Amino acid sequence: MLELLRRSRRPAWAGRNYSLLTAAAFVTNLGSHGALIAAAFAVLEAGGDGGDVGLVAASRTLPLVLFLLIGGAVADRLPRHRVMVAANALNCLSQAAFAVLVLSGEAQLWQMMLLTALGGTGQAFFSPAAEGMLLSSVQGEQASRAFAVFRMAMQGAAVGGAALGGAMVAAIGPGWVLAADAAAFAVAGSLRAFLDVRHVPQRAPGGGMLADLRDGWREFAGRPWLWGIVVQFSIANAVVGAADAVYGPLVARDHLGGAGPWGLALGFFGAGTVVGALLMTRWKPRRLLLAGTLCVFPLALPSAALAVPVPLAVLCAVMFLTGVTLEVFGVSWMTALHQEIPEEKLSRVAAYDWFGSVALVPLATALAGPAEGAFGRTSALWGCAALVVVVTAAVLCVPDVRNLRRRTKQVTAGTRRDSADAESPVGGLG
Repeated sequence: MLELLRRSRRPAWAGRNYSLLTAAAFVTNLGSHGALIAAAFAVLEAGGDGGDVGLVAASRTLPLVLFLLIGGAVADRLPRHRVMVAANALNCLSQAAFAVLVLSGEAQLWQMMLLTALGGTGQAFFSPAAEGMLLSSVQGEQASRAFAVFRMAMQGAAVGGAALGGAMVAAIGPGWVLAADAAAFAVAGSLRAFLDVRHVPQRAPGGGMLADLRDGWREFAGRPWLWGIVVQFSIANAVVGAADAVYGPLVARDHLGGAGPWGLALGFFGAGTVVGALLMTRWKPRRLLLAGTLCVFPLALPSAALAVPVPLAVLCAVMFLTGVTLEVFGVSWMTALHQEIPEEKLSRVAAYDWFGSVALVPLATALAGPAEGAFGRTSALWGCAALVVVVTAAVLCVPDVRNLRRRTKQVTAGTRRDSADAESPVGGLG
């Protein structure tokens, strides 16, 4: 009876796995976004400076880039929920150790870098497995709505986690925020341990890790719409990341009144992503990649607004609009992956997606300072905006990006999609 009541309170498309994944993602996002703030302040309280904060941040990104593709191959070879739980356990232990060091007052830079690197390694194995598991947990016409609700929960947790984490750092110190993040990973890992993978087809014996990596590459490289958009976001994420991480705080300091106004602008961006996800629970564009890619052009607006620079109210409006439109792309992208990629290759393709998203960010962030010195901050920001426009316009030249149409049925195992209008029976979804 209780099970019937639980089912009656949720839509038909929100199955058991989907509900567990959404709840777990909300918990981890809530903790992780607060922990990002806590880690930075932990470094500063230990006597570090801005350069040390950057080293700790880079320690997370480097193993993420190095191990993502391996993580995708592992997640398509082993049961994905086991990979996710193991990664959550590693993140839990590394954050707990980080918290103990900070609370003891004995944290050293190399220790914080090592523990942060372990967290990045866990993320490299977790992210492809999680995306593959989510994409295989929904089906049919309501897939895009399910992805929109999932992303709305994620983005809402990110906004709330950053605000709550900042307040907790100020009230009780960064060590306890890191401890709370470790607890969040423990809770999320426990939820993910209950995922039901009986619907997932048994993996056929393969030729080893290298063969899996080659197979994933063929799947990725054989789809122009896929690698085109990944290359687009490799560049766009890099320049936008540099603008947000380096130029944004400097403009805020010099023209907007400091860190508070910049934090408010970032908060408006987060609110925009929540609204964008809410919009996508109702809107189902027929040419989903065309609609999504057109909504990437506003990603150039924040860099342009910082280049002017515009008043704070205008910047907040720009950030909100950018958040809304970027989420339209995010839901459209997940829907395209869901309907086009065979289930047994989802994690490897997701790994290439993640790899493209983060690979150039450290380089762009490192070059932001020299670029400002060579060209000036205003010119560098206009350059960031121009690059976003150019790469987005370029990817629209790919016919599959313009023509790929929404379907209600997903690709079956081992089947390639060559026609945007072809259909096949629904694969193993739950």
